[in-house]
Amino acid sequence: MLAHVTMKMLHHAKCFQHLAIFGSVRALHKDNRTATPQNFSNYESMKQDFKLGIPEYFNFAKDVLDQWTDKEKAGKKPSNPAFWWINRNGEEVQWSFEELGSLSRKFANILSEACSLQRGDRVILILPRVPEWWLANVACLRTGTVLIPGTTQLTQKDILYRLQSSKANCIITNDVLAPAVDAVAPKCENLRSKLIVSENSREGWGNLKEMMKVLLCRPGWSTVARSWLTATSTSLVQAILSFLSSWDYRHASDSHTCVKTKHNEIMAIFFTSGTSGYPKMTAHTHSSFGLGLSVNGRFWLDLTPSDVMWNTSDTGWAKSAWSSVFSPWIQGACVFTHHLPRFEPTSILQTLSKYPITVFCSAPTVYRMLVQNDMARSYKFKSLKHCVSAGEPITPDVTEKWRNKTGLDIYEGYGQTETVLICGNFKGMKIKPGSMGKPSPAFDVKIVDVNGNVLPPGQEGDIGIQVLPNRPFGLFTHYVDNPSKTASTLRGNFYITGDRGYMDEDGYFWFVARADDVILSSGYRIGPFEVENALNEHPSVAESAVVSSPDPIRGEVVKAFVVLNPDYKSHDQEQLIKEIQEHVKKTTAPYKYPRKVGIVIIMNICSVLWTISTVYFYILMNIFFTHAIPHVPN
Repeated sequence: MLAHVTMKMLHHAKCFQHLAIFGSVRALHKDNRTATPQNFSNYESMKQDFKLGIPEYFNFAKDVLDQWTDKEKAGKKPSNPAFWWINRNGEEVQWSFEELGSLSRKFANILSEACSLQRGDRVILILPRVPEWWLANVACLRTGTVLIPGTTQLTQKDILYRLQSSKANCIITNDVLAPAVDAVAPKCENLRSKLIVSENSREGWGNLKEMMKVLLCRPGWSTVARSWLTATSTSLVQAILSFLSSWDYRHASDSHTCVKTKHNEIMAIFFTSGTSGYPKMTAHTHSSFGLGLSVNGRFWLDLTPSDVMWNTSDTGWAKSAWSSVFSPWIQGACVFTHHLPRFEPTSILQTLSKYPITVFCSAPTVYRMLVQNDMARSYKFKSLKHCVSAGEPITPDVTEKWRNKTGLDIYEGYGQTETVLICGNFKGMKIKPGSMGKPSPAFDVKIVDVNGNVLPPGQEGDIGIQVLPNRPFGLFTHYVDNPSKTASTLRGNFYITGDRGYMDEDGYFWFVARADDVILSSGYRIGPFEVENALNEHPSVAESAVVSSPDPIRGEVVKAFVVLNPDYKSHDQEQLIKEIQEHVKKTTAPYKYPRKVGIVIIMNICSVLWTISTVYFYILMNIFFTHAIPHVPN
């Protein structure tokens, strides 16, 4: 495989309560709303006053969610639901914290009883935005099992890798991905249980919907049956009564004792892409996210129990843990979600207009598409108060257009799968368009050189988080089974994020580029290695190299440079490019496919040196000239 030649997109900032449903549709207002913080006075006091004690034992389900249930019962919390789910078919689900607790405890009983899972066992969760995804998150917390989320775009090969590398004991998915799981399950010796979220049964799988129906409905039937049967005293009836009582306990009870987890026990593992090799397993503890994300919820999102928070992130990514689970529920806010199989700008705008969403979080790509939508001027977001963005840099032109149409700023945040919020733009502070803001209270952030020395303002270097002498708790523990990669993140007293940037004289941080070859496209992290592997499996491809390419909508996209085998030199290139793109979509997750492809035809495949030098030439030309190689966008 050709060595990587990195083409990075530079992002220099200076170059570029009441749950009523509002149905009215009017033009977007342009009044500038106040951005007064609800949970703090100003940035300086926030940084200075932030202190968070770490107890020896901590479990988010017991110590946070159940506490909100108690406040809810005592009338000490607004009437907002804890969870609010809708879909395009008009279906709707609302749960209070009490209902969330009851259902998640029943789910926990399924994991511990039906699946025989023990504390520390690993559970892979691959579901779209359906209510069961949230129940699974909380059930894993209650049982002390380790949650491993995955995007629904994973292919059979991706699922096999995750099952084998994580040594997962259970997988929860839907009927779309179940066949892929069944195809690879014989190769996964640790996999003992499979749960499916489906209206249909499947051999070898526990049907979660049916199990939950039994849990919710059957107890009432057994109570009625018991009242009738007690009128008779035969031994048969007594045997039936005994069976019903036993059955009720085993299958219908929402009585579950939450596992007493230590704060530093592993809570979740997230797969994240890198420059070389397959995705790494990033381990987080019960405190690193369960407590650490209080920084996000309290300060960056500035949530209160009266807020309704909508985060559009894919359920397979750590950003969903950030803003669809921990951050809002730490603050007692309502988690809102709209199950959209595909991204539809019009549906996003309609939802923001129709429902009382107060805080909206999405990737810059979504904001770009929304401000370009012609219908944007037809909607008014009467409840929306706060907008945030993360996953990739957002350009100043997008924030300006959004402000002009909504009267609201977009508060950009910066973080990683490995961390909670690193830097952010917070309410009450001046926003410098293009800047990622200032360090969050969780971390001491610096720009460092190759030796780990702190650099002065204005000088570009690596973005680092100080971890010595005291390691901050909002940071991952390690890459599972990869001690060398874990060690490589440390330089002197700092954890090195892998991003390049600089700090200005006012203490604002600015993103410059990735220090490695990871491509950030529409908020997705894409490693060149996986794409090149997929490309090289196509019979027409002799060699390939993958780089990032600037894109006005997605920020960056994957661009592939492909050396064809001689037998394919006479093929129609446009058709061949489409075939290669479809091949990559089927071989690895579809979001990784190259949207741009450059073809290099080699007359003599034995001329290796000439081949390599030719490809390098084309890549270098592409770096300096946008149209150096013809490409077919898709």
